[in-house]
Amino acid sequence: LKSEGNSSKTINRKISSLKTFFKYQLRQGLITVSPMATVVSPKQSKRLPHFVDKRDTDTLFTHMEFPDNWNGHTERLILQLLYHTGMRQAELIGLKEDQVDFIKDSIKVLGKGSKERIIPVNKDLLAMIGDYTRQKDGMSNQPDRVHLLVRDNGKKLYPKLVYNTVKKYLSLVSTIEQRSPHILRHTFATHL
Repeated sequence: LKSEGNSSKTINRKISSLKTFFKYQLRQGLITVSPMATVVSPKQSKRLPHFVDKRDTDTLFTHMEFPDNWNGHTERLILQLLYHTGMRQAELIGLKEDQVDFIKDSIKVLGKGSKERIIPVNKDLLAMIGDYTRQKDGMSNQPDRVHLLVRDNGKKLYPKLVYNTVKKYLSLVSTIEQRSPHILRHTFATHL
């Protein structure tokens, strides 16, 4: 199979299917020995995660012009939070105002499996969050006061909006093919 150009992942999937099939045959009593008993699965190579180059993130946060309106401020904060904290998209969308601790310079995030973790945050990002919440206080359309990030209509973010924001701005500064919020998580870990 390897000589036919199949990857280790493809070969392992086929081996697994055959092992399951012959295990069923054994249980039914149709065979006495599985021909797959001696087959060894090939090792899979570990794939390195993709990330945005440091030069490109510097361009994004130093030279990129964000619109001077509510959407522009929200988009900038989305990118800053994803890059500087490494949080997941769902964690960002669910981030509440009271999870930001301005005294301890940290954000408490509720992650996968309802596990809490505390992320240290730099003063510049905290100042940006503080400015954002003060501007939110001035919104006329009764914004969501629970969630930190809201759209211009005052309602919380949704996954497609976050995804499109990241894709739009990464397209302007980077040639990387994958431009998802998760890429910024990998970028955070790599640059750290």
